[in-house]
This record gives sequence, structure tokens and C-alpha cells, in this order.
Amino acid sequence: MIHTKFTTLFGIEHPIVQGGMQWVARAELVAAVANAGGLGFLSALTQPTPEALAQEIERTRSMTDQPFGVNLTILPSLKPIPYEAYAHVIVQSGVKIIETAGRNPEPFMPLFKRAGIQVIHKCTSVRHAIKAEKIGCDAVSIDGFECAGHPGEADIPGLILIPKSARVLHIPMIASGGFGNAQGLVAALALGADGINMGTRFLATLEAPIHHNVKQALVDAEETQTQLIFRTFNNTARVFKNTVADNVVAIEAKPEATFEDVRDLVSGEKGRKVFELGDLEQGIWAAGLVAGLIHDIPTVQALIHNIVTEAKAIIQSRLVESLSD
Repeated sequence: MIHTKFTTLFGIEHPIVQGGMQWVARAELVAAVANAGGLGFLSALTQPTPEALAQEIERTRSMTDQPFGVNLTILPSLKPIPYEAYAHVIVQSGVKIIETAGRNPEPFMPLFKRAGIQVIHKCTSVRHAIKAEKIGCDAVSIDGFECAGHPGEADIPGLILIPKSARVLHIPMIASGGFGNAQGLVAALALGADGINMGTRFLATLEAPIHHNVKQALVDAEETQTQLIFRTFNNTARVFKNTVADNVVAIEAKPEATFEDVRDLVSGEKGRKVFELGDLEQGIWAAGLVAGLIHDIPTVQALIHNIVTEAKAIIQSRLVESLSD
């Protein structure tokens, strides 16, 4: 086993976290991660209502007796989202771990802390990580520029962001963005992280509740097959490179372009259909640079076991041998 401050604090066996990916982080995947010794997160906003989230939490509980959490991503939306109602459902459900992302979670912290909930906040900069620690978060997830979804606007890769954050933080930190194998776990630990967060890598597992075409596309992909969109709107997102993403970038390049010009192309409903129907050109879908390291579609159990086992071998043999030479 590889024990860290993070595994101890959150009561898990392995320092591996499954990100709360929209449309993907459902009970089947989260329970599989928990049963394999990692920490899985349901995506709150994948569920259409707070009541539906409560049902999904109970469905997850029926599949595992291990710790798991809920991701609550707070972002600007085209239509109002009842974030407070989702937060109250999480509290009332008895879930004890929440991952927040997007906006500052400070307004929700009193509610979470009264319920004895541990909070992990996703950050894309050192200053945001420091702020998260200051407002009482129990841990942070540091997202480097390599990650899927929103990597921030500063374009700082994990190789810099992780050790800089480790230098100033006192709470556990997990590293996110570009992680998907044993080498990545060892590197993250060496850089000062207490574990890794994987999103894209968990897409290509048997338990991920998405179409096989998406999983196979990641197996076939190179690290060059992602695209950055929304750069001109200061809301950069990394997605899988397809004709829809290319069209968005082309529209953004026009001086007069506004979000309304791409709104229909990037609708969440179209992205959901990619995962459900397997039509990779139906819409945009998040994918990280780690796609270039994905070569199979294992079970979650096999994936986590192999990462941890191989990481221990690297630490115990290659690194020890290098030090003794």
C-alpha cells in the first residue's frame, strides 16, 4: 500500500481519486472506484434535480460500503441552477466528503462544516489553493494545464503548479491533469502531492457508464487530440478534438464573436448524447492530454491495482537503485 496524508484523512486505501465528471460520474463508476480502494465522486449536476441526486447517492450506497463523495461544481449557467438545494441534499444524505469546483465555496462552508463534511476544492492556481486552505477546506485538488475541462487561464502545467503549491500548503493536495498510470502517481508524490486525481483515464474503464465508442476513441487517441475552446471568452476548456470543437475555435477567431455564436454547438445536451449514443461528432466532450497514455479499457479494480502495484515497484526498485548507484 501507499499511504499518504490524503489516504489517512479520507479513510481510503489508495491515493487515487476519480473526478466528478458530468454525465459520467454515476453510481456504477463511483462504487467501483470505492470498492477498489480509491475515492470516487458522484457528479451532483449530472442529476436533473436535487431529489434525483438523493436517489443516486442511495443507489451508490447500495453498491458499496466504502467512502465516496459528491462533486458540486459552481459555475455561471445559462439557466438558474439551485446550488443551495443540491448542497442541502448532500448534507441531508449523510455524505461526508464533498468536492467543490468553479466558484469560491466559502458561502457553503458553514453548512458543510456543521454537518461534519470534509471539503476538497479544485484549484488551477497557487493563490486559489491558499485561499481554499484559508476558508477551511480540508484538502485541495490542483489542476494543471494538462487536465480535461477547465484548466484556468494561466496555462501552468502540473510540473510547476504542484511543487509550488506543496511549498506553501499545510493541507493535503492531490494532483490532477495528465495522470493515468503508475509513473504519474510516483511523479506526483515526488512533486509533493499526496495522491492523484484521474478523470479521462476513468472514462476508459469497463464500469464507466458511457458508450464504447468514446472509450475506444481514447484508446486510439494521441496526446495531440484535444482542443482548447472558449479561450477568447476567458473560460478556457480542454475537450476532445472533433469537428465541433474545430468549428468553435474557428468562430471564436472572428473579432466580433460572442458566446451566443457557439451556444448551440456546445450545449450540454449534445455532449451528453456523445456519451449515450457514441456519436463522437454529436457535440463537445471533455478529455485531457492523458489520452495519449491510454491503451486499454480495464476494470476499475484492475486499473487501480496495476497503478499502485507498479508505482510501488518503481519506488522500491528503480528509484532505490538510482540512489545507490
